[in-house]
Amino acid sequence: MPNCFTGGFVQTNGYLIQTPDGGHVLVDAPQGVAQWLEARGVKPVALLLTHQHYDHVEDAAEVAAMGAKVYAFSPYSIELTLEERVRSWGMPIHVEPYQVDELLEGTERLEIGGLMLGLAHVPGHAPDSVTFFATESGELYSGDTLFAGSIGRADLPGGNMGQLVDGIRGKLFALPNPTQVYPGHGPATTIGAERAGNPYVGD
Repeated sequence: MPNCFTGGFVQTNGYLIQTPDGGHVLVDAPQGVAQWLEARGVKPVALLLTHQHYDHVEDAAEVAAMGAKVYAFSPYSIELTLEERVRSWGMPIHVEPYQVDELLEGTERLEIGGLMLGLAHVPGHAPDSVTFFATESGELYSGDTLFAGSIGRADLPGGNMGQLVDGIRGKLFALPNPTQVYPGHGPATTIGAERAGNPYVGD
């Protein structure tokens, strides 16, 4: 079970996973997570981005400066972070630019410090949305694709509800029912619970 940090204006989850070799991997970088890591004396070797909406990357540059290699489906861009759109809503956000070291487009498997991950590109909430499945522990880091009892919004730039629902049903629901799901917002759930009771995508 990962350690979870929740921070930023929209209460975004970041997850710290220990790798078999004793290192650490961080999934997403909400505002405040860098300070949280420093307080714990942890310097992750990798930062995995489920997508690059602003609330998931506000501390990405700080985490990268700690020595983490940044993995994401697409290169950094202000189109993906939605900074200008969100500022037009009156939210004073700022994302320090960062560099994506490893592009994940076309990648289905990843190994970091002995941690084996299966990747699935599930667009619909964001064009660059990718999920990470830790194969040995049976944990899915779903970003903003799948939540407990809900799914990601599809009305932001690059969003597509049909794509999102099809991706969840075809890729995420292919995982075993006991799979623990750790989403970008809100509490954990399981694939079985969402397959049975999620009103947006349940069977």
